[in-house]
Amino acid sequence: MKAAYLLDNSDRRELTLGDVSTPIAGDGEVLIRVVSVGVTPTELSWYPTFNTKDGQPRHHAIPGHEFSGVIAGLGKDVIGFSVGDEVYGMNDWFAQGATAEYCVAAPSGIAAKPASLSHSEAATVPISALTAWQGLVDRAKLQGGERVLVHGSAGAVGVFVVQIAKLQGAYVIATAAGPNIEFVKSLGADEIIDYKTTAFEHSVANVDIVFDAVGGETLQRSWQLLSPNGRVVTIAAESEGVSDERIKAAFFIVEPDREQLEKLSILIHKGALRPFLAGVVSLEDAPAAYAGRIPRKDGHGKIVVAVVASEN
Repeated sequence: MKAAYLLDNSDRRELTLGDVSTPIAGDGEVLIRVVSVGVTPTELSWYPTFNTKDGQPRHHAIPGHEFSGVIAGLGKDVIGFSVGDEVYGMNDWFAQGATAEYCVAAPSGIAAKPASLSHSEAATVPISALTAWQGLVDRAKLQGGERVLVHGSAGAVGVFVVQIAKLQGAYVIATAAGPNIEFVKSLGADEIIDYKTTAFEHSVANVDIVFDAVGGETLQRSWQLLSPNGRVVTIAAESEGVSDERIKAAFFIVEPDREQLEKLSILIHKGALRPFLAGVVSLEDAPAAYAGRIPRKDGHGKIVVAVVASEN
């Protein structure tokens, strides 16, 4: 099969296009014919991309762990899916990625693709939306009526944080600047602070949850804003190692979750949750996309690799 992969034992973190062996679905696994795959450039520096769970170097490491496609094969004991089903989801970080014509996934990490979305639109959802859901609902235990402050509100994860927080009945305060102010307002934010003209810590208080996708000084300035039972979710790498007990998910790693994907699909189908697609490139342009050399049509959402252009 065609794939974009990293050369073994190379210090260069740049993808190569070529032919690799088509994977086979083992017991309890599903073979996916990939139509589209979301691009997360930082995967090229992550340990699980290059190594198996038992610590062995991976041959021809393939990135891209969120995808949309069609089931091409079922391993033994797989129930709930059939060959030909259109699905979307994410695979385990230690599994081979999906920037290829086929990938293998666990049934627990996929769900029926939202019918209202193209494959490329669907491929932007799993990692970012699950990160938002798991951070807000699972880690921070968000309750209706709570005040949520979102840093990085116009980013790939932030757009889902704002929407999901509102859907859960929260009062959402977002920091943004420039054209993103109106954009974030369109997502449903109740209050927006222009961080370029206003020190947000002087404009807000009694925050129940801070969802931080920026880190550094922005996170440090947020502590003073927390209510007595306030908590922080941060996905910023700069925050790794933070030990404050109010951190509910410092540098947490999102996990595949079929039930949550199904909930997200329902929200998308109802029009209550909107994904954003920053651009689509061919498999041949995957190396450039991972290297950040592809212009974005706007500043929101993700770049997607269309492995099968005719089905997007």
